[in-house]
Amino acid sequence: MIRNGNDSSIKYLLENEQDALWGLTINSVGFQCIAPRSVYPPKNHPTRYLFTTEKGRILNEYQLLYITRGKGSFVSSGCKHTPIREGNMFLLFPGEWHTYYPENESGWDEYWFGFKGINMDKRSEHGFFNKQKPVFNIGVSEEVVHLYKQAIAIANEQKAGFQQMLAGIVNYLLGIAYSLDKHAAFEELNVVHQINKAKVILLENFHAGIKPEKIAMEVSMSYSWFRRIFKEYTGFSPHQYLLELKIQKGKELLTNTDLPIKEIAYSIGFDNSDHFCTTFKQRTRMTPVGYRNFTKGKTI
Repeated sequence: MIRNGNDSSIKYLLENEQDALWGLTINSVGFQCIAPRSVYPPKNHPTRYLFTTEKGRILNEYQLLYITRGKGSFVSSGCKHTPIREGNMFLLFPGEWHTYYPENESGWDEYWFGFKGINMDKRSEHGFFNKQKPVFNIGVSEEVVHLYKQAIAIANEQKAGFQQMLAGIVNYLLGIAYSLDKHAAFEELNVVHQINKAKVILLENFHAGIKPEKIAMEVSMSYSWFRRIFKEYTGFSPHQYLLELKIQKGKELLTNTDLPIKEIAYSIGFDNSDHFCTTFKQRTRMTPVGYRNFTKGKTI
């Protein structure tokens, strides 16, 4: 544990070969309160982490920083100069030049994790996180602060399996950052209410042959815009979402009732049982009868 004149709690961690197999390992976790008109960054880090705000630096790990007080700036090779304010979280990528700093008059409070691993590499490769949009607006959150403080306590104790516990916290924080920032973007478009209303309409009418075009009209959106926004928000096109609702209800009826397959098919909006059976197998890789036997513990 390192402490200086500015309130700080910093822990640098070791990971072994077994830890690396978990998919995510933590190199550091910490907190720093940077008072107004203080030197930044403080001179209390190992050499590999030190940098000047003018020259910046390149790391060989990811870092996830969370600002809970004050304001400042961030810039990287992939992201132009971006103002940072309290409630922002930003992600540093390995191998990419960056710099960041609090404003002299305000200082700031920062929490961070340093980490690496194949799980994070895959998320970056698949576009969940990218260098062009490394700043997330999640707001000042008591839950997030608690998670960082919990991580610092775990890092201090370093009980058996502490790396895996810390990896779980980092994964949760990344999920929070991704979800809240994505939701905020939709809030700015003023479409969250319409999409949620569409989801309710689909849930209440999936069995009745309702068409996505009809739903678009119900929520006062053009179908092309509705389809695009709905898929970005849910990950499904309206048609796919409708189909998934039918399959989920079919699974429920197959498991919890003894209704004939034909009756189930009609009750969830399929024109005939053959169509239901074909679609069900495409989505689950099991026939309806096979799924019923499996979930009820029956052997053929």
